[in-house]
Amino acid sequence: MAELNYLKLDQALVLESGRELSNVVIAYHTFGKLNEEKSNVVWIIHALTANANPLEWWPGLVGEGSVIDPAEYFIVCANVLGSHYGSTCALHENPRTGKPYYHDFPMLTIRDLIKPYETLSDHLGLDKIKLLIGASLGGQQAMEWAIKNPLKFDKLALLATNANHSPWGIAFNESQRMAIEADQSWYKNYPDAGIEGMKAARSIALLSYRTIDGYNITQKEEIPKIESFKASSYQRYQGQKLADRFNAFSYHLFTRCMDSHDVGRGHTSREEALSRIKAKTTIIGIESDILFPVTEQAYLHECIKDSKFYKISSKFGHDGFLVEKEQVGNIIRQTLEN
Repeated sequence: MAELNYLKLDQALVLESGRELSNVVIAYHTFGKLNEEKSNVVWIIHALTANANPLEWWPGLVGEGSVIDPAEYFIVCANVLGSHYGSTCALHENPRTGKPYYHDFPMLTIRDLIKPYETLSDHLGLDKIKLLIGASLGGQQAMEWAIKNPLKFDKLALLATNANHSPWGIAFNESQRMAIEADQSWYKNYPDAGIEGMKAARSIALLSYRTIDGYNITQKEEIPKIESFKASSYQRYQGQKLADRFNAFSYHLFTRCMDSHDVGRGHTSREEALSRIKAKTTIIGIESDILFPVTEQAYLHECIKDSKFYKISSKFGHDGFLVEKEQVGNIIRQTLEN
């Protein structure tokens, strides 16, 4: 088990909302060794409910003998601010009250999430990053960081993500928040508040992550039934699985954070913002993705000057970036080697 590291930020974070977040701690993992030229850095930004250890949630792509191999690269992955896995979140102590934040934890935007990465990068002595890679919520962050600091990254890989979150995606997220808010425990101040609602929220999310073809394959009934369906059990299982490892405060927060994503905010246009990216960019879309459809990745390709766009096929929709390791791995290998 890789050791989790912690970095406490010296200064309070000034958020887009104007609020400040003090005593911020960022949890992170590193794998491999930094070479003398400091030219072998691969920085991975995880998606919504993942953690700072991509060897756990991206096996086959990251790890010994994989495309992103710690024997060759110095791999960095930080737990996203507000997440359940070590970084400052709603369950941590509010220095002003001495009690957990719970519902007093501030709203965060995608731009707020990347601020600790800059401090961590300086702490690790990383002037340049060979490849910055992120998918979904992680891709939104990677994009914003590459816009804000365009000369820091040689290469950029954006998987199943977008320049701004769509009304369709926001509607899915609002439905999930409604499920959490319908749980009366959500309005309490304790760690498991809203947990039953989060189970329902996860069930809703899965419908946006997957496809009808995927469910027809994996949850097909061999014998006709009138109840106790595989698909029903699967939805409940996935809800409980998340409840066993995550909390509703972080989940509710990150859906709002994702909704806030729009690279054009504060710029003359989205196109102008994306034109600031200088890294050689690889963009991967999944043909069956209904949450982040390939039209959104095609738009990124149109606006990012030095970019290549790949479409992969999958019966698993948005989750294809996790499942289709061979297809994704071949593209990332080309990105690293070219």
